[in-house]
Amino acid sequence: MIHRLMYIERKTGYSDDGPAWIGYVKTSKSKKTIYFNDHAFQKYIGTYSNYIDIENGDEYWISGCKKQESNRHWAGHGKIMIDRRAIDEYLSLIGEKQLPLNLFEVIDLEDKFPIERVRSILNCSK
Repeated sequence: MIHRLMYIERKTGYSDDGPAWIGYVKTSKSKKTIYFNDHAFQKYIGTYSNYIDIENGDEYWISGCKKQESNRHWAGHGKIMIDRRAIDEYLSLIGEKQLPLNLFEVIDLEDKFPIERVRSILNCSK
């Protein structure tokens, strides 16, 4: 499993203003499945999305964190929730000393990666 810092934004029902997070994800060895915050996502080609939630079909935009500018789409609004544990790594990535609190909300995320639950769902659908 690969463990890395990523940007995750829900698109279904929100367009560019959906809830957004910066936090640690796990990926499958093939990188086709991403696990985050008790959800599992697989690659998907949508109009404004690139991943789909395996269990509920919601669409998401998931990417690496940008070094410059905002992670949100230029038309998007709203604070990005960032896992408290990720702040130092994110600040190092963007070359800043402090997190701009007008753009971010610091939260505590649990490491909940539903690997076994999703494997059983995927195996049942074959």
